[in-house]
Amino acid sequence: MIACVTDIDGVITGVHRTWLDPDGFDPNRLGKAPIDTPRRAMGDLLGNAVRFGVANDVLVAGEGVETMLSLRSVLPILPMAAALSANHLAALLVPLTLRRLYVACDADAAGMGAATTLTSRMEEAGIEAFLLSPRLGDFNEDLRTLGPEALRAAMRVQLLTEDVVRFLPPGDTDTG
Repeated sequence: MIACVTDIDGVITGVHRTWLDPDGFDPNRLGKAPIDTPRRAMGDLLGNAVRFGVANDVLVAGEGVETMLSLRSVLPILPMAAALSANHLAALLVPLTLRRLYVACDADAAGMGAATTLTSRMEEAGIEAFLLSPRLGDFNEDLRTLGPEALRAAMRVQLLTEDVVRFLPPGDTDTG
């Protein structure tokens, strides 16, 4: 899997590569190839991200590509950015038009620390910032273990109501 790393203007600054297992999904390797380093990134990464959609006023940012693709599978029109690591998440640059940032934090010390740092930076800049928390280790694990309906339901209660209406696919905005 190859993904472009871009700056906030969409200029390619690097590349992120994940080697996948050609034999399919092995729970011990989470689908990654049986090599020493199945993920590698190169280029100008700090502050930049793998982006899914174009952010204007609302964005979801998190660490890994798999995590953000998992969220994107249940929120397909909400712009997202994968910063590629906890340290890079804390340093993520956002567009000047951004008014609200959701931080999809991994449930570990590094993920929580990065989320706290980024949230503080955004609030100091006058941008609303909210944490999105997985039920398990990260949102990819939530999707694989609990399924898309459970992940969608979890997002429904963590997003602001106006963003549920705006970004959940039609027919998925029930609260019951």
